Amino acid sequence: MSVSLYTRIYRIVAQIPYGKVINYGSIANVIGCSARQVGYAMASIPHDLDLPWHRVVNSRGEISMRKQGQADLEQKRLLLEEGVLFDGAGRIDLKHHGWHINHDLLDAEPAIRKLDRV
Repeated sequence: MSVSLYTRIYRIVAQIPYGKVINYGSIANVIGCSARQVGYAMASIPHDLDLPWHRVVNSRGEISMRKQGQADLEQKRLLLEEGVLFDGAGRIDLKHHGWHINHDLLDAEPAIRKLDRV
């Protein structure tokens, strides 16, 4: 049985550790899709799926703008609570807070059982 694109993306997002972030493009490179597709998947997370969505940022280490043209304040609040720091320009130091995907975990059982329904 083949696993959907969104499920593969969500499996990676489920593994992002507390206090770390990853960018859309890094997920896309591993999955074999575009960063934009990862963004669409993040915008489509089912409400009953408990994923650390806030740990996905853009390639500059910024919170991506939403439809209204503003950064998500809830995302910033959640990241700050985890100790993720922003500089004066609103960027996260990806060398310090960036997470690199452990390829050995990609085929592991997802931490969230509901992922299989996505």
